Amino acid sequence: MTIRAGFIDAVGNTPLLRLDGVSRETGCNIYGKAEFMNPGGSVKDRAAKWIVLDAEQRGVLHAGGTVVEGTAGNTGIGMAHVCNARGYRCVIVMPDNQSPEKYRLIEALGAEVRKVKAVPYSDPNQYQHVAGRLADELPDAIWANQFDNTANRRAHFESTGPEIWAQTEGRIDAFVAASGTGGTLAGTAEYLKSRSATVRTVLADPPGSSLFELVNHGELKATGKSSVTEGIGIARVTANFKDAPVDAALHIEDPETLSMVYRLLYEEGLFLGSTSGINVAAAVRLARELGPGHTIVTILCDSGSKYMSRLYDRAWLAEKGLLEAADAGAARGRAAR
Repeated sequence: MTIRAGFIDAVGNTPLLRLDGVSRETGCNIYGKAEFMNPGGSVKDRAAKWIVLDAEQRGVLHAGGTVVEGTAGNTGIGMAHVCNARGYRCVIVMPDNQSPEKYRLIEALGAEVRKVKAVPYSDPNQYQHVAGRLADELPDAIWANQFDNTANRRAHFESTGPEIWAQTEGRIDAFVAASGTGGTLAGTAEYLKSRSATVRTVLADPPGSSLFELVNHGELKATGKSSVTEGIGIARVTANFKDAPVDAALHIEDPETLSMVYRLLYEEGLFLGSTSGINVAAAVRLARELGPGHTIVTILCDSGSKYMSRLYDRAWLAEKGLLEAADAGAARGRAAR
């Protein structure tokens, strides 16, 4: 058994899971990288680790200092864990429209949570801007800046990408993932492309995001109005996403995402969040386009535990018009057993 040196050393090296139901359905091997098995519970543990260690190495984060970050939740959770492990104070700025479970968890981890009104990035009071200003105001503080700090992208070039390549023994035809900061998709795609230019890299994009149009048609333009997904979809090109080697984008509507979330629960036993649902839904769509015999890898970002009052609440689903899609996914999953 491998012994790891605490939280930091336990980040990464997550399993690659074959998703049997969707693999049988498409005739492809569809694998999910089990990022919910990171010690902090999500793929964002990688970004948090790399950002903090990078700040230490550059000499801008000192003993007893403070890390400030603006986040929709998972990076805040990962950052709170990393700050505890390294001895830093952690202040998290979040929009006020996220799952209540995220706020409670971050506070339980000892970080300070500051909620701000959910407004567009163009507004100076948007949560990322507030986080940047707050870091300037607090003594001995840094702004993690996950959207434009390319240590985030480097985390996936140096860890996620190499792990996937090794786990598939280089036999991978495509990688598909959603994008919030852009770090996971861009860094992983960059590494995989460096090993084989034939690997197809694809963005899974929710309603309200502008990246689908950017990738496919070169124009930042929103597709649809909004989505129930959290932490993905964006209307600007971040430093992490800039020049990302992404070949194409797939637009996935919320009913398809929710149906897949519930299908994965009852077919595979995987209790996951909405980003995992959109990723697998896009992987299935891509598998149908490519045809049988291909190997496709995606990201299972986090567990469903942070979405109990939303994705897994029937009243909330009904209010959003998504209960029928969730029930259909659950029925399909049960029937496949």
